[in-house]
Amino acid sequence: MVVVMAPGAAEDEISAVVARVEGAGGQAFVSRGVTRTIIGLVGDVEAFADMGLAAMGGVHEVVRVSTPYKLVSLEHHPAKTTVYVGGVPIGPDTFTLVAGPCAVESPEQTLAAAQMAKSAGATLLRGGAYKPRTSPYAFQGLGERGLQILADVRAETGLPVVTEVVDAHDVELVASYADMLQIGTRNAGNFGLLQAVGSVGKPVLLKRGMSATIEEWLMAAEYVAQRGNLDIVLCERGIRTFETATRNTLDIAAVAVAHGLSHLPVMVDPSHSGGRRDLVLPLSRAAIAVGADGILVDVHPHPETALCDGPQALVDSDLRALAAVCRQLPPMVGRG
Repeated sequence: MVVVMAPGAAEDEISAVVARVEGAGGQAFVSRGVTRTIIGLVGDVEAFADMGLAAMGGVHEVVRVSTPYKLVSLEHHPAKTTVYVGGVPIGPDTFTLVAGPCAVESPEQTLAAAQMAKSAGATLLRGGAYKPRTSPYAFQGLGERGLQILADVRAETGLPVVTEVVDAHDVELVASYADMLQIGTRNAGNFGLLQAVGSVGKPVLLKRGMSATIEEWLMAAEYVAQRGNLDIVLCERGIRTFETATRNTLDIAAVAVAHGLSHLPVMVDPSHSGGRRDLVLPLSRAAIAVGADGILVDVHPHPETALCDGPQALVDSDLRALAAVCRQLPPMVGRG
């Protein structure tokens, strides 16, 4: 069950609802949006129905939600959400290109990649300062030095920064530099980390776990929302299947399914799903056609020397073709 507070509801009215629910042995999780506060209730739904919550001060409505992911479900929030990252919208009316180096390697490489991304129409800069890798011997990222480089490049280019956080202990540090926190596929089931990013007050880009069902993906988003943060963008990045021709299998249907179940924006990562430069453009076309709210692509000025994921990174000629696609196709599906 979800209690939707009226716009402008006072803090004491919100606290009164929480106190009544907790007094009856239930749990209440407060999620504050830009204009409205939502309280998710966990416990005996029948008991909540007899408590007179709808008549309490500041309450707009009380809604029963049948899905296990109450706060992120479309059932309780029928209006689609637009998430703003440094003033850049990600949502149903626009198409957002996020681009940059998979890993921050140096100031020069990061700035060059950001300039390439911006010239292609990117409005957000992605870059990894922390890199969770399958091999402990692979490049793990520059850490805080990488975050400083991203902040410097943001100042130079004006592109807000999206970067990954891999440990709950680093959330405050990464949030002090980043405009949006990314949860990667390997951490999509790290519930302590999900709760930590939900509490820090920054928008979150949540990638689907490589073996996660769509319901598990949405439940991961619920962990973030339950801590008061509904500024979540889902990202389909390919799942692990038996197929070896591509790095992962892009579940393009997941975009439409997630849109039908949740009010959150949904993006696609064609770089990590295909794993090859020549696949990024056709997968991007598919993402736009199926209704994705944006794409997330890797860019590198010299992919042959990249320390991470060079084979999938786009170069200037690829970016010109991608820019044309991003200009031409979104208006055909009703997006700016």
